[in-house]
Amino acid sequence: MSQTMQAIVKPEAKAGIEMREVPVPTFGPSDVLVKVEAASVCGTDLHIYNWDQWAQGRIQPPLIPGHEFCGVVAAVGKDVTTVKEGDFVSAEMHVACGKCLQCRTGQAHICQYVKIIGVDADGAFAEFVTIPETNIWKLDPALPCEYASILDPLGNAVHTVLAGDIAAKTVAVIGCGPIGLFAIAVAQACGAASVYALEVNEHRRALAKQMGANEALNPAKDDVLTLIQEQTNGVGVDVVLEMSGHPDAMRQGFRILRTGGRVSLLGIPSKPVEIDFANDIIFKGAIVQGINGRKMYETWYQMEALLKTGKLDLSPVITHRLPMKDFAKGMDLLKSGEASKIVLFP
Repeated sequence: MSQTMQAIVKPEAKAGIEMREVPVPTFGPSDVLVKVEAASVCGTDLHIYNWDQWAQGRIQPPLIPGHEFCGVVAAVGKDVTTVKEGDFVSAEMHVACGKCLQCRTGQAHICQYVKIIGVDADGAFAEFVTIPETNIWKLDPALPCEYASILDPLGNAVHTVLAGDIAAKTVAVIGCGPIGLFAIAVAQACGAASVYALEVNEHRRALAKQMGANEALNPAKDDVLTLIQEQTNGVGVDVVLEMSGHPDAMRQGFRILRTGGRVSLLGIPSKPVEIDFANDIIFKGAIVQGINGRKMYETWYQMEALLKTGKLDLSPVITHRLPMKDFAKGMDLLKSGEASKIVLFP
C-alpha cells in the first residue's frame, strides 16, 4: 500500500480548502484503517469551508474534514476482533470518552468530552481514514454505497422521529434539508398518520413530496396554522420535528402543536430564540426534547432494521455525485440551494 494519499485539507485558518497529497494515517492496536469508498457532504463541512464564526471557534487547522462515509477495511490493529480486512463498514464519528457521567449512564451520545472525527480529528474526505474499533459499524454488503455514506444524517433523522410515539400520529417536519427529508420517509415508514412538510425552498418542497409528505407547505406564503387546524379538526399536530433552527420556524412549530403534543428540536439556531413559554409550552403541556446526534448505538440498530424493510427510498435526497477533487463545486451547489445530499468519491 502506498504511504501517501489524496485528501481534502483545510490547511490554515481562512476560507477555502485544498486537495493535497498527505501521509496515509497511522493506526493503533484498537483502530481500524478504512479505505473510503464514498463520503457525503454535511452542512458542517460548508461551515468549515466558509470559515465562519462557528468554524473559527472550533476547528484547528490543518484538518481533513468529512464525517459521513463508508468504505472497506484495509487493515486492523492487533487487538481488533469485530471486523477484518475486506469488511464493508461505516462509523459513528462521535468518539465518546467513556468516563463522564453521561457515558456511564447510557447517554454517550451527549458525552461531555466528545471528539468528532472530521471536526476535531482528521476525517473521511480522503482515500483512507482511521477509526476506533468501538465506533466502526459493520454493514451488509448489499447496502448501496451511496446509502451507506449517509448513515450519519439518516441516524439524526431516526433519532428525532423515534424520540417518542410516531405510529398513527400527525407529524410536522419543519425544514427540509437532508435530515428533514429523511425524517419524512422515516415517519411514514414507522406508520405516521400524515406528514406535513414546512419549507420555504421550492426545490426542497418538491423533494419533500417525493419522500412521502402528504402536504408540502411554504410558511412564507401559506397560512400554515389555518391549513393544519382545518386538517386536524382544530387540534393541531401530534408531533413537531424541528430541523431548521430558524427562530420563526421554531415559534411556528409550537403554534401548530396540539395541547399535550411533542416537539423534538434538532435544528441549531445561530443565536438565542425567544419562545412564549407560558402559552406554547407550559399551558399546552408540551413535551420538548433537545436531540443531539445519534444514540450509541440504539439508533444504529434502528437504522439497520428500517433499511432492511426496504421501505426507505433515500434516493431522491442524493442530488449530486462528484469526484472528491470537485469538492469546491459541491460547496457552490450547496450554497445555491439546488442541492440536497452530495456524495463524493475518492
